[in-house]
Amino acid sequence: MQFGPYSVDVKNREKIYFPEAGITKGDLIEYYDKIAGSLLTFIKDRPLTLRRFPDGIREEGFYQKEMPDYFPDWIPSAEIKKKDGGTLQQIICNNKATLVYLVNQGTISFHPWLSTTAALNKPNKLVFDLDPPKGNFELVLRAAKLLRKFLEDKLDLTAFVMTTGSEGLHVVSPVRTEKKYEQVRSFTKKVASYIARKQPDIFTVEMRKNKRKGRLLIDYMRNSYGQTSIPPYSARALEGAPVAAPLEWEELDKKGLTSQSYHIQNIFRRLSQKNNVWDNFRQKAKDLEPSIRQLDDLSH
Repeated sequence: MQFGPYSVDVKNREKIYFPEAGITKGDLIEYYDKIAGSLLTFIKDRPLTLRRFPDGIREEGFYQKEMPDYFPDWIPSAEIKKKDGGTLQQIICNNKATLVYLVNQGTISFHPWLSTTAALNKPNKLVFDLDPPKGNFELVLRAAKLLRKFLEDKLDLTAFVMTTGSEGLHVVSPVRTEKKYEQVRSFTKKVASYIARKQPDIFTVEMRKNKRKGRLLIDYMRNSYGQTSIPPYSARALEGAPVAAPLEWEELDKKGLTSQSYHIQNIFRRLSQKNNVWDNFRQKAKDLEPSIRQLDDLSH
């Protein structure tokens, strides 16, 4: 496939990646080729962790952060300082050619940082991962609405919601690139802990599943240096090739909605009807300092 000056030699298009639906590697490449304009908005200039399944999801896959030597030199990377010392070159995906190349290497899902190369230690969004007890999606719907109300009414942040393509929902708030990860993680931990105290029948911050007692985990841990979050329109390595899908808040009341409602074979029908969901995401970024003060006031 040719993308301007860049050429990607696509091989093994007929290899089955998702056996139950019969979805092939070629189908996945076609999906990413078509969705690139929407997806790249959310991964551009962000260090990536790739989840690769070169032989399909029935075989063992692996996560990859570091840029391999054999990748073409036109794919950019960022030098990342590791927590334990040293550095690594992490992949950056800024155009369709790179996207298709990575899918051709067996990448099914993309996991970008919450910050960009312009300010690696300062995230420009907050992510709360709402992880429901198995089989209780109604709880995650209720929890997302409560979290939105708290973020917007009490902390003056803008909240967006998306399915993850897996089990839960993500509630995401764009923020200005001002605070370091340590400050952002501290803030999101306080938000999660405050809500869990106020609504102990619904929320918990307990990471161990055997201690959640049927409650929903409000996971703030993604708001840390080097951590990642699934972006809108990335496929997931699950049967049926579900995708993470941005929603309008009113859609949480849609009957039958699940985290896997959208997949690579129906997402374009949705986009033909609702192609501007999250279009104003960056324009809604807020300064986090007033929200930190407001939360402190509430907590005392």
